[in-house]
Amino acid sequence: MTMKKMRTLTAAVAALALTGALVGCSSNDSKDSSAPADSDKLSGTVTVLAAASLTETFTTLGKQFETDHPGVKVVFSFGGSSALAQQITQGAPADVFASAAPANMQQVVDAGDVKGTPATFVSNRLEIAVPKGNPGHITGIADFGKTEPRLALCAEQVPCGAAAKKVFEIAAITPQPDTREQDVKAALTKVTLGEVDAALVYRTDVKAAGDKVEGIDFPESSKAINTYPIAALNKAPNAAAAASFVTFISSDKAKKVFADAGFDTP
Repeated sequence: MTMKKMRTLTAAVAALALTGALVGCSSNDSKDSSAPADSDKLSGTVTVLAAASLTETFTTLGKQFETDHPGVKVVFSFGGSSALAQQITQGAPADVFASAAPANMQQVVDAGDVKGTPATFVSNRLEIAVPKGNPGHITGIADFGKTEPRLALCAEQVPCGAAAKKVFEIAAITPQPDTREQDVKAALTKVTLGEVDAALVYRTDVKAAGDKVEGIDFPESSKAINTYPIAALNKAPNAAAAASFVTFISSDKAKKVFADAGFDTP
């Protein structure tokens, strides 16, 4: 091979190598451009309006969600489902609504404020809560028809009150409450403070109160079970985080938290 041919071959090999390098760079650039960017990750605040009976479980799950998504802060507002539904339909800024009954969720759906179809994630039933030691000697649901004990019920427009109304109709009892509270936690507080001899609350609330109260089951509770729906809201300021939180609430991790608290899960 002549010196001239050798120089030509060397130049060709070098050109080929350069072309391959450029192709490789182009391929890598293309791959990088298709990778998820940091901006695709969840961030910001997700505001959740939830039934008062979800206070303990949602607080726990909110922390877990924040751990899974370090860029997100979960802010809760707990209260009676009817009041929360009204807040949403009146324009309160929120991302997610979790109700203790389908009726209150339907109010929000009918107002056009729900994105997609609400998903049922747990169910709950009523239980009689009495102060430790049961000083009022409450034995069952029939005691709510007596005038002697001091009694607390939830207002009828909130889910625990609506369920109680159904129980009394089934048991043919006319209740004699001394007070009606705007959410289940307020009714339970009356018991823990010793201001009433009994209140009709959810069994999960009795469990959450620990040794501050005692619970009394009654058979009619099985005929007035409340199901809890959750949904992202149509005008959610943080739509991506809202959708992710709703999905998370139906996850196996969340189901364990609910089961431990005494809820039934689908």
